[in-house]
Amino acid sequence: MRRLKILTWHTHGSYLYYLTQAPHDFYVLSKPDRPPGYGGRCGHMPWGDNVIDLPVSEAKDAQFDCILFQDDPQYMEDQYLYLSEAQRRLPKIYIEHDTPREHPTDMRHPVDDPSVLLVHVTPFNALMWDSGRTPVRIIDHGVVAPKDVRYSGELERGLVVVNHLARRGRRLGGDVYLRVREQVPLDLVGMGAEEVAGGIGEVLHAQLPAFSSRYRFLFNPIRYTSLGLAVIEAMMVGIPVVGLATTEMATVIQNGVSGYVDTDIPKLMARMQELLADPEQARVLGEGARRYALERFNIERFVDDWDKTLRFVTGL
Repeated sequence: MRRLKILTWHTHGSYLYYLTQAPHDFYVLSKPDRPPGYGGRCGHMPWGDNVIDLPVSEAKDAQFDCILFQDDPQYMEDQYLYLSEAQRRLPKIYIEHDTPREHPTDMRHPVDDPSVLLVHVTPFNALMWDSGRTPVRIIDHGVVAPKDVRYSGELERGLVVVNHLARRGRRLGGDVYLRVREQVPLDLVGMGAEEVAGGIGEVLHAQLPAFSSRYRFLFNPIRYTSLGLAVIEAMMVGIPVVGLATTEMATVIQNGVSGYVDTDIPKLMARMQELLADPEQARVLGEGARRYALERFNIERFVDDWDKTLRFVTGL
């Protein structure tokens, strides 16, 4: 079966890296100054040869089998600015990476088209969005498990991995992080982390597994967003996870098996203190987290789901 030519955008670097493990060629739009969403093949990810940088000025002259949107402006504006009329008639997929913002249950998805396939990255997202008449498919996340990194947990501290926490406020749990940090030793990494107390800065994606493996646990303070890849990546290393029992997190972490989730922050802080005092308990929970991640979020299942989906929409 032949390889497909997929046009897409550089919206979430980690997700794009895992997506491009699929056996197809991905043409990623770029602009000269590489602004957000138009980075093309850029950054520190170990991109494969199947990831092709495509300047927006050359898009109309290229041949594709499918258009893969990942953000609203791409669907609402870019396809009319950069694609030909014939290209706009190609099969289309819209990946919805997030939960609805304006209203948690009653917000209609901006894509309202029976000819477009709407792919949600978690069952929770699909539950909350009003997807209208647009057909929906759920493709759970998948990540590459690092082969040479395992949990050690010797640092008696918790790690938080969130990008731009200072500017993203309550939704991403900035206040929760600061409250917990008053009683529990926590470090924060991610883009813009140095803007917040306890922030170390950004750690490159390839270096994050080894960096995080030394921490006793991962804390996820996020109230309301899609399931963070950083959580799954930590689980793959064998790191126990503590977080809020909201969104898809409630189905990912099992209390006493892979970590702890709750909506009561003092209870979570007590669990964190337990893990700091008992490294063996943390190790056992981390092993449970790794087992679950390998079962649910393995890259082979993810690639197979995407391969089937791309061939379905293209009729191949």
